[in-house]
Amino acid sequence: MNVLALDFPPVSHLFEWPDIWFAGSAVAVNKTVLIYLAAVAITSAIFLAAGRRRGSLVPVGVQHVAESGVTFIEESVVMETIGPDGKKYMPFLTTMFFFVLFSNIFEVVPGIQFPANSRMAVPLTLALLVWVIYNVVGVRSQGFFGYLKNSLFPPGVPKALYLIVTPIELVSTFVVRPFSLAIRLWANMVAGHLLLVTFAVLTAALWDATYVGAVAPFAMLVLMTGFEILVSVLQAFIFTILAAVYIGGSMHPEH
Repeated sequence: MNVLALDFPPVSHLFEWPDIWFAGSAVAVNKTVLIYLAAVAITSAIFLAAGRRRGSLVPVGVQHVAESGVTFIEESVVMETIGPDGKKYMPFLTTMFFFVLFSNIFEVVPGIQFPANSRMAVPLTLALLVWVIYNVVGVRSQGFFGYLKNSLFPPGVPKALYLIVTPIELVSTFVVRPFSLAIRLWANMVAGHLLLVTFAVLTAALWDATYVGAVAPFAMLVLMTGFEILVSVLQAFIFTILAAVYIGGSMHPEH
């Protein structure tokens, strides 16, 4: 009789990868770095290839992917949150969406199976970049003191409530936003990775013990893999649309 043995790897082994090149140096390259480089390369390749075919009347292949992505960001993100004035931020928002998406989607790529955004560094860097952009946009659109006034003293709020509202707006707008933006992306990718690893380990253990018993966890593994593809896309969209919401709020304080 086979004894079921679950050999779940330490959590640190799921998220910390040994250096492949330049070990121990400031420019060390590991699996996470390679995924981010691949995400940059794929995003760049899609739009460079599409740009070379921009004279084509009927978009096909890569050009269709690029144009569909641009249209999606324009109609579902920019026009819904910022308006026509936000079209100048299309390159930034579109690039960020595809970069985050490809960084996430490697979670379900065989042989790699790791979402790079389950490490906090890049999500936090992107969130801080968004923080800088929407604050700069706010100062440029409203002036320094006008931006502070509209951020800390929202119009339409009874003056007596400013004692409560102003500290909340101060912390929310200038402190919490970048961290909540980063943590939302990071936490979702961590949770998804842990779920996939759990069902993979359970499937392997049950396969060794009894083939029939492995069917249920394997089915769940397949189901969760499909679900994580959806989560990868959804998290890229949420990160992008929140960035657009923050930029739009800085440009149009009345909204």
